[in-house]
Amino acid sequence: MKKIVRWLILGGTLFFLLKSLKDNWLGVSAIQINITGWLILATATTVTLLAHIWAGWIWTWVLKELNQSVSSIEFIQVYLKTNIAKYLPGNVWHYYGRIMAAKNANIPTNIATLSVLLEPLLMLAAALIIIVLFGSKLVVNNLKFNLIILQFLSLIIVLIILHPRFLNPAIQLLDKWKNKKSDQENQLINSFIIQRYPVKPLLGELVFLGLRATGFILTMLALNSLSWEQIPLLVGAFSCAWVLGLIVPGAPGGLGVFETTAILLLQYHFPAALVISAIALYRLISILAETTGAALAWLLEQISN
Repeated sequence: MKKIVRWLILGGTLFFLLKSLKDNWLGVSAIQINITGWLILATATTVTLLAHIWAGWIWTWVLKELNQSVSSIEFIQVYLKTNIAKYLPGNVWHYYGRIMAAKNANIPTNIATLSVLLEPLLMLAAALIIIVLFGSKLVVNNLKFNLIILQFLSLIIVLIILHPRFLNPAIQLLDKWKNKKSDQENQLINSFIIQRYPVKPLLGELVFLGLRATGFILTMLALNSLSWEQIPLLVGAFSCAWVLGLIVPGAPGGLGVFETTAILLLQYHFPAALVISAIALYRLISILAETTGAALAWLLEQISN
């Protein structure tokens, strides 16, 4: 059933994207990029690459919140090398690669798994904060109140889940695969108890999403001029599209879901041809940044060895 749902989601989003491209092909083909535009796109790629490096650093913060001493440079390299695997079918292989790398660094499997599970939760919380601040500009007035209530409720739920009172029992649940534990093992498990709310990683994810949104805004700017009043709208739309790409199943790397959501949210605020072109370019920029990050991490690893 899950496979059927995934294929339906992927097929539906691809159909919508192809239809949108077909309906606006003349406008898309008429868009041209000058030298300044190419420089802005190069900047957008650099900012997106920095966002992924920053996300890898946040992962080390999460591990340190779980009382694990890790090498920041080494684990950022792991993060960058595994990041490209999210485009493989299943959308879980980048998580698997990080868990295995952490396990090879003598981090207990349950803690490695928890650190990887916390990352999307923190990202989701950060995205919801941004959506609460900027998302109201995306809907008509008679829906704003209900949407704001839904946004706040979702944000509260995610923030509560991140509280140590809920995270610490999660650690115990992840450890239940062991049938018996010695006293020494029990003491080790107790040392994994989170003492404080993960404020620093959450703030870090806000910066991460800000960098990603900046890359998207720069991509739009490379194709067309923007006003300052349009920036909050673009930030809110990007965050909504990005978080749906994160949580909707059957979309490796959010492929298709992100693009469809962004088109639906922005098509009434910008020319459809501009939105489609910018979204297609941004996907290419994202893949290029992730591939560059993985290549740089591999190259640094080879040099250090």
